[in-house]
Amino acid sequence: MQTYQITRLGHQGDGIVQGDEGAIFAPMTLPGEEVRGTVEGSRLKDVRIVTPSDFRVSPECRHYKSCGGCQLQHASDDYVADWKLGVVQQALTAQGLDAPLRPILTSPPQTRRRASLSVRRTKKGAMAGFHAKGSDVIVEVPDCQLLHPEVMKAMPVAEKLATIGGSRKGELSVLATMSLTGLDLAVSGGKPLDEALRIALSAEVEAYKLARLSWDGEVIGQREPPLQQFGAAQVAPPSGAFLQATPEGEQDLLTTVQEIVGNAKQVIDLFAGCGTFALPLAKTAEVHAVEGEKAMMAALDRGWRQAQGLKKVTHEARDLFRRPLMPDELRKTDAVVIDPPRAGAEAQVRELAQSDVPVIAFVSCNPVTFARDARILTEGPYQMDWVQVVDQFRWSSHVELVAKFSRKA
Repeated sequence: MQTYQITRLGHQGDGIVQGDEGAIFAPMTLPGEEVRGTVEGSRLKDVRIVTPSDFRVSPECRHYKSCGGCQLQHASDDYVADWKLGVVQQALTAQGLDAPLRPILTSPPQTRRRASLSVRRTKKGAMAGFHAKGSDVIVEVPDCQLLHPEVMKAMPVAEKLATIGGSRKGELSVLATMSLTGLDLAVSGGKPLDEALRIALSAEVEAYKLARLSWDGEVIGQREPPLQQFGAAQVAPPSGAFLQATPEGEQDLLTTVQEIVGNAKQVIDLFAGCGTFALPLAKTAEVHAVEGEKAMMAALDRGWRQAQGLKKVTHEARDLFRRPLMPDELRKTDAVVIDPPRAGAEAQVRELAQSDVPVIAFVSCNPVTFARDARILTEGPYQMDWVQVVDQFRWSSHVELVAKFSRKA
């Protein structure tokens, strides 16, 4: 073993040693620490801390060292907050941009309402949990400090489903989502459906009182619609549809978007999903929601029609990567909300930069693609007023943000 000095954190939360042939990544280390380990490729294995950082803390979860679900529990909350703000600042600087960064908003422990569980059959039954760091080995996490207690209830259900429909050679992926009416489970990687398997799985829907169970995209059983609350509306998203990770994080994003939109009377919501922003905004504004998935638009529309006291919400299923809204379609709009996937929305942003929209609320889960798109807007008629960083993926390297863009004076 040799001794190394950790110089910085990488974007995945690993400490970095600058070796002779490039970066060497050391998991669960912090800048300034002196560590010992063995180099294998670009990784430092069997890491031992010689001189710990002042920011090192004891992990809150007893599974942390073996489980790969979290990357940064060994660092203090203040350190992680500053680091995530730095990740955003670095992305902006790389594009020649600058804007005030507001203090980060972080979701509390045990609030994740959705998790993708890995499940495998064993000789004695099955085991469910998360993969170990850098491995396909499943680690059971009965005392997980990340997931909401209601999501934790999916663990034994996932194990039972694996004993019924899993293969000893393969692995099930069970996407477990907490809803107002119970657990919503979407399973992939299981045995092909036949009548016997369908009957067996249907019985578990009743036994565990699941809101819904789907198997490789097919709904097996639904006791009640798996409802999510979006403002005054309740929406039953399609199985596996996108949902913000924590209720607290969703509220932080929504509150910031509402601040940016202000008193707008006409709002366009791009990459609208099932209505995370569109439906709450409809309390005071007419909203046109645009999303590529027809099923998500249909769910949003049902939620709006069944709600009380909301203004008009129209919707359009449209691939915004191939057919972005054009400037003439953005006319007479008081505000635009845009929340693209990790790849960003370069094509749509180029059209926004040619529009006369007064204000844009830009929500992003990837600071790098956000900064690229933000540069397009600021090279046009917009200025970036400020950025609100949101951390709803606690103890991970994931960063989200909302930025306000307004037209230059």
